[in-house]
Order: sequence, then C-alpha cells, then structure tokens
Amino acid sequence: MQLYSRSAGSGLPVVLLHAFPLSSAMWLAQREGLAPFCRVITPDLRGFGGTLLGDDEPSVDAMADDVVRLLDEEGVDRAVVGGQSMGGYVTMALCRRHPERVLGVILADTKAQADPEPVRANRERIAEAVLAGDTGVLLDGLPTLVGATTRERRGMVLGRVRGLMQAAPPAAVAWAQRAMGARPDAFGTLRSLTVPALVVVGDEDEISPLADARAMAEAVPEARLAVIEKAGHLSAIEQPEAFNRVVAEFVKSLAP
Repeated sequence: MQLYSRSAGSGLPVVLLHAFPLSSAMWLAQREGLAPFCRVITPDLRGFGGTLLGDDEPSVDAMADDVVRLLDEEGVDRAVVGGQSMGGYVTMALCRRHPERVLGVILADTKAQADPEPVRANRERIAEAVLAGDTGVLLDGLPTLVGATTRERRGMVLGRVRGLMQAAPPAAVAWAQRAMGARPDAFGTLRSLTVPALVVVGDEDEISPLADARAMAEAVPEARLAVIEKAGHLSAIEQPEAFNRVVAEFVKSLAP
C-alpha cells in the first residue's frame, strides 16, 4: 500500500502518524512549527486522507509495514517515529516489527495495553454502524477526543476536529476500529526498546490518561514524560505550541 504523505523541512527525519479518525491534515501546525528542526513526514494511514484502503485484513501491523515502505520510498534508513492515539499503536507495532528502522520514538496520548473485551465490542459496534450508514455514531465520541478546556474555550479547534472526523470514509473507520481492537499488548515491545522515547499526554486526556502515559514511560529503558497542560486526547491540535516545543527538544537531543 502506497501512503499519501505531506512533508516539510530537512534534516533528521521525523514521521508523525495521525490519530483516529483523522488524517495527516491534523499535523499542519507540526509541519510548520517543526520544519526548522527536522524533516517532518506525515502520511495518511490506509483509508484516510489521500491513501487508499486496500483489501488487507485489519491490523496495526499492516499499517506499520505501510510506513516502512514509505521510508523506503523516501530513501530514509532510520527515522524518529511517533504517533498520536491510533498513530501511537502503529508506532509500537513498527517498533516490534522493524526496530532497526527507528532512531527514537514519540508516543502521544496513546496506551500500550490491548483493549479489554468491552472496548473491543464497542469498536465492532461502531464499525458495523458506520458501514450500515450511521456515520453520526462517530461524532458521538467527539467530546471525549478533546479536553474540557478545548470544549469550553476553543470552538474553532472543536470545529476543525469535527470536520476532520466527518471527512473520514466509513470503510476506513470500520477497518481501523477492527485493526485497533485486534492489536496486541505492547509493553514487551516498550521494554525491549534500545532507543530513547518521548511520551506525551494532555493533562485533560480522558481516553489515554496520565496513568497510561506514566506506565509506558516506566516500561521504556530510556524515556521522558511530558505533560501538556489544558489539552485532552488530541494534544497536538489543542496545544500545538507546547506539543511542538517538547518534540523539538526531544529531536534536538537525538541529533548527531
């Protein structure tokens, strides 16, 4: 699967993988803000944005392999790889399957444990609903995707997230939900990392809260934890300046 991708800047390659059910459009502020420090590569994961879905069985492994093929196409041997939410799941799958391609890891508002059965069942419910034409079921989750501060004070951010969600094709939504539901526990992968990691979490994240971020940071041999204030599950969109600042510091620490 060939991924559509947007890039900016030059230098150390940093791949950022988007959250569900968004696209690489979510990384606009990162492509602008991080370009002076690194080469920012932001693909659309399969089915979203400009990338076709294909006919593979749903899995985060397939998405991780897609990203490695993109690195091959871009002539990148090793990169800093990171993601927000679903993008974090794909990042951890890539670390498990292709550790030799990773220079550093960024895990933002995500979690390493597999889904418990009730969460898997809810993912399947949403997948079946959107395929049956009920695209509104996806927007039911909008309030929890952002923090309380964004809900109360950042109407434009909320509107932007809603627009990105509404642009998600139903087939991609269903495929990604099933891929996420089937993903394995990743703590073993984190414990075996031999590169530095940055774990980022919004202090108002209700989906992947601070406890999940702290557990990931403690599992990685060399990790730092950054808490973004007044941000929820989409900290890169809600507080882009603060998010970019911690990522830029991390990337600079990896530069030769």
